[in-house]
Amino acid sequence: MKPINRVVTLLLLLATAVVATAQNARPSFTGLLKPYVEKHELAGAVGLVLDKEKVLAVETVGFANIGQGRAMKPDAMFWIASQSKPMTTTAVMMLVDEHKIVLDEPVEKYLPEFKGQMLLVEKDADHVLLRKPSHPITVREVLSHMSGLPFQSEVEKPTRDILPLAAAVRSYAVTALVSEPGTQYLYSNAGINTAARILEVVSGMKYEDFMQQRLFTPLGMKDTTFWLSKEQERRLARAYRPDATKTNLTEFKIDQLHYPLTDRIHRFPMPGGGIFSTAADTARFCQMLLNGGKLGGRRYLSDEAFREMTKRQTPTSLKDSYGLGFAVGPDFFGHGGALATNMEIRPEQGIATVWLVQHGGFLGEGAKAQGVFKTWALEQFGK
Repeated sequence: MKPINRVVTLLLLLATAVVATAQNARPSFTGLLKPYVEKHELAGAVGLVLDKEKVLAVETVGFANIGQGRAMKPDAMFWIASQSKPMTTTAVMMLVDEHKIVLDEPVEKYLPEFKGQMLLVEKDADHVLLRKPSHPITVREVLSHMSGLPFQSEVEKPTRDILPLAAAVRSYAVTALVSEPGTQYLYSNAGINTAARILEVVSGMKYEDFMQQRLFTPLGMKDTTFWLSKEQERRLARAYRPDATKTNLTEFKIDQLHYPLTDRIHRFPMPGGGIFSTAADTARFCQMLLNGGKLGGRRYLSDEAFREMTKRQTPTSLKDSYGLGFAVGPDFFGHGGALATNMEIRPEQGIATVWLVQHGGFLGEGAKAQGVFKTWALEQFGK
């Protein structure tokens, strides 16, 4: 081969390699988020984007443990808190599909302790006035936060995972409703926990066993749990919030949880907010939903159950738009958690996002980091 031809060939090969590299290279969002970490407004985060078939991007920024200088990694464990609600509701809806639970039947049909539950009409230092509600609360109402049950009962404060599920639900049954069933949206862990107790009664299985056998294991959610193993505890992202001076972040223990988080004796599963997970595991759940209730050749939810969960159940007269176990927007459904975690499924765009942090409050503009990530995901991968 002549020297000039050899040079042309090498240049063509080099150009081909550059084009291939450019095509295979995916954009990054870490550069957009590093300033939040550098300004101590964000401790650390894992962000993941997926479509119906695969993970499109997963990246990390910052620290899982600032004090130890432990960088955030993709397999970090997080308390996803109220993101447990859609997972619990999915399990309940499996039993709706099996005709073992009916959404519009009263809770008291399944849990007799709710018979005779009263509605709080007036209360002050001198008296309490109760009356019968217009109708007993229904399964649909406890799943959509329209039952009138309070957020939690008095016996659950402040630590909520020290009561067995049956005991916690009995405490709701003897607690007066704070609004007429079906009239007001009142975000309620008690409602989701009640639905999970119905699951136990009709299935004959412990809630946590049902979740593991019917949802977590089939979906391949190997790191999703109510109790951390020692190895998972080492991967746990620490929780942070602004310090007393409002100039830096400080680590804190989550008061809703009993420590140690590995304790299987004194800690009990909380259907409304007790799950720990990873970005990869949460993505498997989101991918099943992005596919309309099925994944990997297995159907978890019927089309009808999926539609009920992901459509607005709250009246349009109320500002709160909620389905069954999901917050519902004009073009998405999903859920957040108490420490600012979030998952969002966007069927029209064909993608879902998972955002995992552990923040009990932010400094400066740290709370905007989630929005920056979501905007980036839609710009890069949305249809």
